[in-house]
Amino acid sequence: MGEPNAAAQPSQEFEKVLAQSATDVASFDTHDKTAVRKIQHFLHSTPAAVPFIVLVAAIVIFGIAIGGKFFSSYTLTLILQQIAIVGMLGAAQTLVILTAGIDLSIGVIMVFSAVIMGNFAVTYGLPAPIAILSGFAVGGLCGFLNGYLVSRLRLPPFIVTLGTWYVIMATNFIYSANATIREADVTAVTQWLHIFGVSFKVGSAVFTLGVVAMVALVFGLWYALNHTAWGRHLYAVGDDPEAAKLSGIRVDRVLLGAYTLAGLIASLAAWVSIGRNGSISPSAAVTDYNLQAITAAVIGGISLFGGRGSILGTLIGAMIVGVVSMGLNMLGADPQWKVFLTGVLIITAVAVDQWIRKVAG
Repeated sequence: MGEPNAAAQPSQEFEKVLAQSATDVASFDTHDKTAVRKIQHFLHSTPAAVPFIVLVAAIVIFGIAIGGKFFSSYTLTLILQQIAIVGMLGAAQTLVILTAGIDLSIGVIMVFSAVIMGNFAVTYGLPAPIAILSGFAVGGLCGFLNGYLVSRLRLPPFIVTLGTWYVIMATNFIYSANATIREADVTAVTQWLHIFGVSFKVGSAVFTLGVVAMVALVFGLWYALNHTAWGRHLYAVGDDPEAAKLSGIRVDRVLLGAYTLAGLIASLAAWVSIGRNGSISPSAAVTDYNLQAITAAVIGGISLFGGRGSILGTLIGAMIVGVVSMGLNMLGADPQWKVFLTGVLIITAVAVDQWIRKVAG
């Protein structure tokens, strides 16, 4: 009879301890964090929101500082004309960055493609369509080479494209003997190479066909990335290549296609650059087109870790740089302030991206 009571005693003591413990349900102070979390989720689901807010803020700030002159249709459309080339290269760079890669050779691919188009038309006297297609073939081949080395040989994109940057730039100078093809020589042979420099008016605003091509390219890629299987595969590969492979996606094929398409877009940018600049200069290969394209993508909210971002953000990112550059020029500021502010925008964009990625993590 004593044993059951002895056995029950520890249970009773244990229950007494439990009875003295707190009975409130654990809770967290989420009232303040809920709003922040909602903002994170919104920005995560709408990657172009942050750069759009920055663009509007930049326009308002410079508009107040400069006055109504900054809001003139001439000024705003001139900004679009100035960013047409960088906007296209930024779109090409975006495709690669979305796969968690990078293409440091995109700028020299553009210049080399322009040199090919010019020499085939002017020096060799070939019909303009053949010269233009030859430029696209060279750009696509350079992109294919990058994609092959990254996807099939599994080499790091940074190292691969750094190497091809040197190779293509040297080939560009050797092939052209660093000889500039003058605008008058191009015009004497064909008008097709200057087609994207043709301007037209919409009210008091002046647009060029190069601007139309940039906008059409960006919206075409936006549709493909958001409404086709190819676009979903591209995002999946950038987010997690191993998971994408297990789900049946041909990762190597997606990577090869992304780099090749980037090379073709660089060739289109080459054609637009001929129309905007008039002449064709091989020495343009030393221009920091690569950094400008990466800058447009990063400021536009494209994650350097891959798998997140909107190509519309890249266009907005290019516009932000254009607005800042134009605004500072109109204020007569030191050009180095543009470099300074661009650096600040890049660091801020990466910091915001890390903050937003915590939602997914």
